[in-house]
Amino acid sequence: MTTTKDDAAILSGVLDRWKAAVDAHRPEDVAELFTEDAVFQGLHPYSVGRQGVAAYYDSQPLGMKAAYRVLETRRLADDVVLGYLAVEFSFTDRPPLDVKLSVLVTRVAQEWHIGHYQVSRLE
Repeated sequence: MTTTKDDAAILSGVLDRWKAAVDAHRPEDVAELFTEDAVFQGLHPYSVGRQGVAAYYDSQPLGMKAAYRVLETRRLADDVVLGYLAVEFSFTDRPPLDVKLSVLVTRVAQEWHIGHYQVSRLE
């Protein structure tokens, strides 16, 4: 396994805030965790930028919660970490949805933000 504690901590620092904003249904707060030019691919057509991220999470049902587990990390450069995660989205009115998530987090002005987000639904 090539996941390092430092890289996992960087991802968790961003993704813990992502989870808190998703769980509280605060789409604008979710979007602020992304770079201004982030490529975002949820389970709908992709978008580029924070506005698309906010619209995507605003369309999610109230009560949706996210739980994630870091599976792998790779340090691609000093300011870029790749993460591969297992995520379970739970709902109040239907069974949970298990997905795999790939993210690239980049350091911008001493803060880490998501620059690329790609969900895969494996069945």
